[in-house]
Amino acid sequence: MKILLLEDDLILNEILEEHLTNQKLQVITTFTSNEAIKYLYSEIFDLLILDVNVPDLNGFELLKELRKNNILTPTIFVTSLNMVEDMQKGFDSGCDDYIKKPFELKELDIRINNIKRLFNIDRQIIKIDEKSYLDLQNLEIILNNERFLISRKESEILAYLLNNSKKTISIEEFINNIWSYEDSVESSTIRTYIKNLRKILGEDKILNIRGVGYRFNK
Repeated sequence: MKILLLEDDLILNEILEEHLTNQKLQVITTFTSNEAIKYLYSEIFDLLILDVNVPDLNGFELLKELRKNNILTPTIFVTSLNMVEDMQKGFDSGCDDYIKKPFELKELDIRINNIKRLFNIDRQIIKIDEKSYLDLQNLEIILNNERFLISRKESEILAYLLNNSKKTISIEEFINNIWSYEDSVESSTIRTYIKNLRKILGEDKILNIRGVGYRFNK
């Protein structure tokens, strides 16, 4: 699970980052809205944890902007603003949960787990390059915020290439590592899968090393 954390209190930012990292979560930390925006429009996140009173745009305005631009990532506000009116502003801006400071870290864990349950967030996302990602759960390539559906085998082939990007993968290696022994597959089928992936990512991303196999070009 990949989280963007926006919290301008240095100590609290470090505490939350350490806690979330210990939960085996991937965390990108930011201290201002403008810093957060740079990540939000270039990377894919599963969850946003936002303070409200931060430099540049406040958290409410930031989330309103994201929602207007069709960034619908689940969001939890973590803030010292504890009036009912403040909470209403938070939900009106598009948040999915609202935690009042001070809070126990266990409460944050409970809220995150609830978001994961509600939005079915246990997917695995692999970064392809600065503009694209492979979503293994939803069988999608995300390129410039556009989503391309691919087959299960295409996703497994691409994941194998990405995880072994320093070497050339032969057709036989694909078969031995992706297909079970009882399955039969023709080499032409694998070539078709790779052709389909190259149509989405570009011809230069998956190189055909003639007579040897395929290599991912980062």
